[in-house]
Amino acid sequence: MAAAWWRAALVVLAVVAVDQAAKALVVDSLTRGEHRDLAFGIDLVHVRNSGIAFGLFDGGGAALTIVTVTALALLLVYFATHARRPLLWLATGLLLGGALGNLLDRARDGAVTDFIDLPLWPAFNVADMAITAGVITLLLSLELAHEADEDGA
Repeated sequence: MAAAWWRAALVVLAVVAVDQAAKALVVDSLTRGEHRDLAFGIDLVHVRNSGIAFGLFDGGGAALTIVTVTALALLLVYFATHARRPLLWLATGLLLGGALGNLLDRARDGAVTDFIDLPLWPAFNVADMAITAGVITLLLSLELAHEADEDGA
């Protein structure tokens, strides 16, 4: 069980480090609002988002932070009681790392830096990718646990 906590912690650290490094590069190399064409319609941009994913609840401020911290606390409680579940350590690490990366931006700058802009899709960042992958991995973990329960019943 301790190994699952260590693995989750390493994922958290990796996600936060890569996310914050990528955002720092964008802030240092692009002015706010600037776009650079990378390839195949994918742009590198420098935009600010004070809401959650895709700008929803823009200006949510303290309420948004409280909801995020509450969700993370519930995730940690669930992980603490189910750490042996397959892939749950990975889902927990991705979700915590992504959320912490964006919370660091909010605490430091009052908004999140987004920089990957796909056609017909709002700009996003590494933390957002980790959160998305974390949700998918969490669903997979829950499904694997459900199948194991059915096989054992």
